[in-house]
Amino acid sequence: MEELVFVPMILFMVIVAPIWIIMHYRSKNQKESGISEADHSRLQELTKIADSMMERIENLESILDQETPEWRKKYERE
Repeated sequence: MEELVFVPMILFMVIVAPIWIIMHYRSKNQKESGISEADHSRLQELTKIADSMMERIENLESILDQETPEWRKKYERE
């Protein structure tokens, strides 16, 4: 009867347990890593650039609306 328990226990200790431990610490490491400080600052910088570009585009569109009111209709067809 002891042989029936001994073989699965050895297989568990040799195969399953190391894989289980490796996967546990790998997932724990990935959760803790997240986004780095450099990536966060770069993301903020890109957000500011995108906001300023959006503001410029809105200003250019308002100028075009004043000077050439039909410009939107022309580019909607194409």
